[in-house]
Amino acid sequence: TLLYTINTKMNDSLHRLQPVIYHGSGYVTEKLEEYFFTIGTTSFFQTNTGQAEKLYQVVREFAGLNGTQTVYDLYCGTGSIGIFLSSLARRGIGVELIPEAIADAEENAALNRVTHAGFFAGDVSDLCNAAFFSTHGRPDVIITDPPRAGMDPDTCELTRRFERILYISCNPETLAANIAQLHDTHRIERCALFDQFPYTHHMESGVLLVRR
Repeated sequence: TLLYTINTKMNDSLHRLQPVIYHGSGYVTEKLEEYFFTIGTTSFFQTNTGQAEKLYQVVREFAGLNGTQTVYDLYCGTGSIGIFLSSLARRGIGVELIPEAIADAEENAALNRVTHAGFFAGDVSDLCNAAFFSTHGRPDVIITDPPRAGMDPDTCELTRRFERILYISCNPETLAANIAQLHDTHRIERCALFDQFPYTHHMESGVLLVRR
């Protein structure tokens, strides 16, 4: 598939731009283990899919699911992590700011026949309030995969209420800052590093934080 975008904003952001399909379907499909994911132009997905599969396998191990837990996937993008863990969770909830990514997540859930997951568009710190938890279930495990800027203070305050936080990060600096904010309530139990971009200094981190 081939798309193009004419950007007159003098920056490299796709925000508020509509890519034009020149040839093909307009999306790509990736496979991680037995799960398939369709990815649109505005949706985030790990570019190194081989390492992404290893990352998600470790996330699944760290999460320690047994089929009884409700899992919240914050900054869920196309729903890939929640869907990857779906066979071991009682229910999955994904939250993402970009509506187009949520549309992809819903399509991916249907594609993989995952019927016990819900995906919601909105800002994490605004959407995940007491009423939302009352309607969709209190999280037993929170998975958070924020952008490079990390979690904002309100989202940190939100996550500290819960027992297990699995933090995935592409930026060690903001990861360290967020862990420092959570230090009084949570301790690091497990950590793993993934070389997503060989021959560069970029690393992906997976950290399991457990309430003290």
